[in-house]
Amino acid sequence: MKTTTQLLDLTAAMVLLIYVAFSPPLVSGDPGRSVSMTLVRDAAALGAFCLDGSLPAYHLDRGSGAGSNNWLLQFEGGGWCNDIASCVERAKTRRGSTRYMSKTVVFTGVLSNNASQNPDFYNWNKVRLRYCDGASFAGDSQFRNGTSLLYFRGQRIWNAIILDLLPKGLAKAHKALLTGCSAGGLSTFLHCDNFTSYLPQNASVKCMSDAGFFLDAIDIAANRTMRSFYTQLVSLQGIQKNLDPSCTHAFFPEPSLCFFPQYVLRFIKTPFFILNSAYDVFQFHHGLVPPSADRTGRWNRCKLNVTACNPHQLDELQGFRKDMLGALMNFFRNSTRGGMFINSCFDHCQSALEETWLSPTSPRINNKSIAETVGDWYFGRGEETKEIGCPYPCDKTCHNLIPASTSDFLVNLDI
Repeated sequence: MKTTTQLLDLTAAMVLLIYVAFSPPLVSGDPGRSVSMTLVRDAAALGAFCLDGSLPAYHLDRGSGAGSNNWLLQFEGGGWCNDIASCVERAKTRRGSTRYMSKTVVFTGVLSNNASQNPDFYNWNKVRLRYCDGASFAGDSQFRNGTSLLYFRGQRIWNAIILDLLPKGLAKAHKALLTGCSAGGLSTFLHCDNFTSYLPQNASVKCMSDAGFFLDAIDIAANRTMRSFYTQLVSLQGIQKNLDPSCTHAFFPEPSLCFFPQYVLRFIKTPFFILNSAYDVFQFHHGLVPPSADRTGRWNRCKLNVTACNPHQLDELQGFRKDMLGALMNFFRNSTRGGMFINSCFDHCQSALEETWLSPTSPRINNKSIAETVGDWYFGRGEETKEIGCPYPCDKTCHNLIPASTSDFLVNLDI
């Protein structure tokens, strides 16, 4: 399990930098806006601490003009820790402590302030919530023994950041969008309705998850690796009490299932958009084919390059896509306020950088980019904002694929 834990700690946070090295230049050559960190000084009074006891933080880029009263909040991704050993190690890194984080971050993609790269949200107030709890901002517990003290306080961190932002203008928001990538995308499912409860009743509040639709998948060895991992995570970090009570009641006696988006989705009342690849590389490598299920390495070549997959392996990948679409079908058919962009690119997180968010080479479905589809959904432009792409290999717009061979060792990258 320790090996599985370490591998599952790879996330969009590690993968996104790969885009920078292997993708075309940004649309306008603008490298993005560097935004300084703000520590939440009042967090200590709420018992809101990172794993190591440091104060939580966020980065705020103020809006302007017509966007001055609109807010976009983005949860940072970064995997999870589901046992004491992995959480102790995490607490010594930027994934568990603001002490080790870069004090500035670059805002790109959906956070960009460039109108040509982010036409619908460029002038909004934009906030990036730094991730340092290891449980998608959902835990509320702590661990102490003779040598270690760990704070599992993700839920309190979420509350502390919101309370810090409300007097800065969030309390008077006209429009708001809560989003996040990977583990942060999962956070969006967990906190969407709570976010709405903080804002004015007449505000237009919506949520978007990017690469956060983690499936309760059966891996190639017929095990539920992700379910076992999440069950341990929910127990360790005291997450159950913060899960949607309607969901936990419905799935009693397995409340940890409500950590999976596919089970909690039907209980979310706020309008929701789901952005995900049907062949998400993180889930491919750690949900469908975790190392524990492929000890002989039969899948190594396929993981490195999908064109090297044999017919059986391609069938498994198509089966994963079928399972994802099946888990989304009720939402697709019955949600009157929801949106979707489910494409067939082998990547993970597509809203964070211009290359995939909005550029000449960004992915498209029915000739619409991700940014255009999300914008049309948020602002109610047009009727169809639920897009599902054709299965691999027919999508010819996947120009920014993640080189799978690099995704297993970029453990400490910061985004």
